[in-house]
Amino acid sequence: MAARKREIRKVDQPVYTVADLFAGAGGLTQGFQSAGYRPVAAVEFDRWAARTYSINFGPHVLACPIEEVEIARSSRGLAWSGQNVEGVAVKLDTPEIDVLVGGPPCQGFSPLGRMNDWSFDDPRNGLWRHYMRVLDILNPKVFVIENVPEILKSQEFERLKRYVKKLGRGYQLTFGVLNASFFGVPQNRKRAIIIGSRISHATLPPETFDRCTVRDAIGDLTAEPTGHHLHVGRNPQARSLERYKCVPEGGNRFDLMRLRPDLAPKCWLQKKTGSTDVFGRMRWDEPAPTIRTEFFKPEKGRYLHPVAHRPITLREAARLQTFPDEFEFSGSHVQIAKQIGNAVPVRLAYRIALHIRTMLLPDGTQAERKKGEIGVAS
Repeated sequence: MAARKREIRKVDQPVYTVADLFAGAGGLTQGFQSAGYRPVAAVEFDRWAARTYSINFGPHVLACPIEEVEIARSSRGLAWSGQNVEGVAVKLDTPEIDVLVGGPPCQGFSPLGRMNDWSFDDPRNGLWRHYMRVLDILNPKVFVIENVPEILKSQEFERLKRYVKKLGRGYQLTFGVLNASFFGVPQNRKRAIIIGSRISHATLPPETFDRCTVRDAIGDLTAEPTGHHLHVGRNPQARSLERYKCVPEGGNRFDLMRLRPDLAPKCWLQKKTGSTDVFGRMRWDEPAPTIRTEFFKPEKGRYLHPVAHRPITLREAARLQTFPDEFEFSGSHVQIAKQIGNAVPVRLAYRIALHIRTMLLPDGTQAERKKGEIGVAS
């Protein structure tokens, strides 16, 4: 079916090592692994997300605050100290790291956070400093930082650029905002991508224009949730179900207010303007909106199924984030939704990873460098 035609094809050679900070469930790692990299270390504070990572990639994840992680050089490469998913102190031996990736928590930058403006005093905005501390120790050939677009306009980003220059490692920086929908992801999701390279000129991956729609991603799944393999739904109250039925494909809360004002909350009726995504229904033949952590709540965005009278399921959200069906999640449904919504879309990570492979190739392999899109699925 359409959803299966666009699966990511794994790349075999050569193998580069990758470490993932603020790894979450492992969206970045999954993309890099599919592009031929070997994940050897990860750090993730949330225990349930760390468990998910461990299930899919192995026990090399430290489930503790990055501030508590210590890294030292050893005769075998690198020695990492922290806690595992069981809360037990452990030491992790890894080889040298070719690529360091990560997305420091971004709520302090995001307009969806509790701050009315970007807060330079928000401690979450300073976590990039711990990323830089690890970068200084590891000295990878290339590093990648993923975040909300607002970071590029922040004071912290200016500090980050100065810090990278101060390291004196010769890292060249490139940065910009990428829309995941231009990289084969069935979702309009804009993210800031910062790439630093000390071995070659740093560039952002070119857009592929491999357009993928909601239908491509979830069209083969049953409209009625099966209750298995995360294709599970909520049991809406009768009033909620009547509300869902008033919203056409591509519609939103304004359709409900027009057709059945008696079903609309008073606060909606009192506010005639606002987001057109609230209580919205997806369109089959367009990318989905940004999948966030509470996609199971229609009042949080355009999360109604294109035709079924319900919000999207966990499996559908995972598909829209381009996680492979065999990827296993750990935790309650709410915890899994958080892991899915916080993840970097796997296919976007894959495209970034493929592009970085061309930066890592020796100068003499121009034929491979020109291919650029090694292993791209048809």
